[in-house]
Amino acid sequence: MLALATIGFAVNFWAWALLSPLGPRFKELLDLSGSQQALLVAVPVIVGSVGRIPVGALTDRFGGRVMFPLVSVATIAPVLFLGLFGQDSYTALLVGGFFLGIAGTSFAIGVPFVNAWYPPHRRGFAIGVFGAGMGGTAISALTTVKLVKGVGEQAPFLITAVALAAYAVVAWLFLRDAPGRTVPTTPVLTRMAAAARLPIAWQAAVLYAVAFGGYVAFSVYLPAYLKTAYGLEQADAANRMAGFVVLAVLMRPVGGWLSDRVGPVPVLTAVFGVVAVGASVQALTPGLAPLGTLAFLTMAAALGAGSGATFALVARNAPPSQVGSVTGLVGAAGGLGGFVPPLVMGAVYGRTGSYGLGLALLAAVAVGSLVLTATVVRSTGRRRSATAHA
Repeated sequence: MLALATIGFAVNFWAWALLSPLGPRFKELLDLSGSQQALLVAVPVIVGSVGRIPVGALTDRFGGRVMFPLVSVATIAPVLFLGLFGQDSYTALLVGGFFLGIAGTSFAIGVPFVNAWYPPHRRGFAIGVFGAGMGGTAISALTTVKLVKGVGEQAPFLITAVALAAYAVVAWLFLRDAPGRTVPTTPVLTRMAAAARLPIAWQAAVLYAVAFGGYVAFSVYLPAYLKTAYGLEQADAANRMAGFVVLAVLMRPVGGWLSDRVGPVPVLTAVFGVVAVGASVQALTPGLAPLGTLAFLTMAAALGAGSGATFALVARNAPPSQVGSVTGLVGAAGGLGGFVPPLVMGAVYGRTGSYGLGLALLAAVAVGSLVLTATVVRSTGRRRSATAHA
């Protein structure tokens, strides 16, 4: 079940990220401005992030057995629309991109689904393994442009649609919800409101906005940063960004595994400490070899581990019947959190001609997250543990 869920997450994230690699191509073909290109790439991410809130609540009610095939099938329509009809008009691209955002909600299906299959002492690692399916974005990054150039503009969309259809069939035939999972009976909106009132929901949302949001921000902005700050060629900068992404993806299950062993709070405290040090070092724009490279790779490892540890925290502290609803809120915060840092970095560079202040602000945010984890989050976890054993 974990393997099937992870594959489904990866395939849907592959679809979710189809427009981003083609942004420069559409800018040239349709004579788009920089802001129009940014909006085109942002629309699926925003919809996919916000859409996790209702999809997480629906997963609590109907289970991953229904929701995974449903979301996969629903994503096929915008993928085919973009591939066959939507590439000649900016309006059509925006409409297709809006509905493509459905694929991004798959994250909020997998966490409660996997969580229900595992005992508490193994959930961190299991959810971390599932979270590695975010590497589906790398599939899109590595194949989309090559397929357009080598086969044709429709090719990546048609191939992805076939993959989604195949997964939907497999999931419908073989995916099963955990026996005895807790099924809520209250209305979706009532459960969403109740989840929003839980302390773990907003605490984990803040931490995930920093950890996963930081990963998203670097994966989007790192090539531009390396090209501007260090004068790297575009291909070299893209390869280094790929190394950052791969390391973060690999460290996500490690963060979950460590959380099972020592608890998510110590892991998250260490993670934000490492990010604060790495960002402080990089704020001085040291030489790329070796100090700058070491700083970025260390932050990649920490942000990946922190993303895994955050959902180990959710699995441990959220009521079983509300894991999906809480996951939706936290997942939305993480997705949206990735948009703020690139905007800040761009604004800072535009005013100062340096990225130093932007990275110093990241270090300050990481220190604030460390303090929040070590105090408020730790206290909430102790109260939850005391209540569970009362």
